[in-house]
Amino acid sequence: MTQVWQVQIAAPSKEHATELARGAVEAKLAAGGQVVGPVTSVFWHLGEFGTGEEWTVILKTTEDRYKELEQHIVERHEWTSPEITAIPLAAGLAPYLEWVERTLSE
Repeated sequence: MTQVWQVQIAAPSKEHATELARGAVEAKLAAGGQVVGPVTSVFWHLGEFGTGEEWTVILKTTEDRYKELEQHIVERHEWTSPEITAIPLAAGLAPYLEWVERTLSE
């Protein structure tokens, strides 16, 4: 079985987060995803401390599709250097993980 990954992306609005999730799933770069928020972010950016409201996009993909998904998001994101992180899932319900793999291989 291919390794399933969870990808997390920060977005400035619910609308933009939903666009990113929808685009990735429609392009079959992610099998599914959720938009969560708003969340309060606390950060350093360009040497300045800040806080702000953001939305989180959580996508499920495979290791094989990650680079293409990352490029897809970068090309469509409003920010120049968006926060995109990914972690391999250590475990999960086998039928769910198989669904992710099957969906992205069709």
